[in-house]
Amino acid sequence: MKKTHRFIKPGLVLVCLAVFGPAHPVEAEIPKKVSQAFVRAGLPVLRRPSAAPDFSLPLTGEAKISLADLKGKAVFLNFWATWCGPCRAEMPSMEALYRRYRDRGLEILAVNVREDRETAAAFMDQFRLSFPAALDSGGVSRRYGITAFPTTYIIDREGLIISRIVGSIDWDTPEISAAFAALLE
Repeated sequence: MKKTHRFIKPGLVLVCLAVFGPAHPVEAEIPKKVSQAFVRAGLPVLRRPSAAPDFSLPLTGEAKISLADLKGKAVFLNFWATWCGPCRAEMPSMEALYRRYRDRGLEILAVNVREDRETAAAFMDQFRLSFPAALDSGGVSRRYGITAFPTTYIIDREGLIISRIVGSIDWDTPEISAAFAALLE
């Protein structure tokens, strides 16, 4: 009898292809030191890194940002909404991580999904968040396969997605700090 995986749905394959690209492997590997540091921190590591799809979005200010603008930096790409309790819970620890590593090449980009500029900007001000917040009407979040908030992608300096975290976590721990230090070396 042939085994099948019931949890895999045909639409999921299309979402995975849209997010992670075609099925051929990327010729890069996550450095062992980085992979081990992420595992010690309890962060998932992709077996095969994949190219992060580029996008361009308006920021809560007047400017726009694209993922290509951040080339050469490690990117913490977080999808969130102001009404999301877990998003609210993790934002202060994201700010601590950003302040610790922004001068070493970490960029946090918080992508607010389907809320207006004023709502997102007021939230950023209320929590005194200094990292940029972009506004997505849904297209980029669909491309990245977002089904829950918050969802975070960690993208290395070469533009490869190395980790995907669904749900809120405390980003301000010694283990996670060590993982980002390894990523930024």
